[in-house]
Amino acid sequence: MDPLQSAIHTLLEQVGEDPSRQGLLKTPERVAESMRFLTQGYHRDVIEEVGDAVFDSENREMVVVRDIDFYSLCEHHLLPFFGRAHIAYLPDGKIVGLSKLARIVDVFARRLQVQENLTTQVAQCLQDHLQPKGVAVVMEAQHLCMMMRGVEKQNSLTVTSEMVGEFRDNPSTRTEFLNLIGRR
Repeated sequence: MDPLQSAIHTLLEQVGEDPSRQGLLKTPERVAESMRFLTQGYHRDVIEEVGDAVFDSENREMVVVRDIDFYSLCEHHLLPFFGRAHIAYLPDGKIVGLSKLARIVDVFARRLQVQENLTTQVAQCLQDHLQPKGVAVVMEAQHLCMMMRGVEKQNSLTVTSEMVGEFRDNPSTRTEFLNLIGRR
């Protein structure tokens, strides 16, 4: 049994289960496979994900991709949080393939995370790779650590934002972005 499967086997024992019970026989293997998938961001490189999908462009208008689904695991409780990311940037001679924005979100979301850091990591990655005039990221998520345990608040929604460059410095640019994604 690999070390991760062994740890899951021990976890089952520690919560009072019998890992040799029929329904749990393959659980250590399934959970280990699931954890490797859910944390694959540790083994993915943003530069490789973006690849050669950065293009020269004269476009100077805001590029917005909204409602990018994401799934992550809270680093404090190892419980899922999930939601949508909204991303914008103001090109300065370079644009990126639109699907790459979703891939960047996935690279960082597929790590043990907190939403606040995830939002910043996505924004900083875009700023570093495209060097645009500005980047804006808003993430909205539900956290099972707040819904299933602790305060047990079913309708809570956590919203985080990171504004860089023109989105931070120019209130009208920020307002335009927030209006485009339906947030005021």
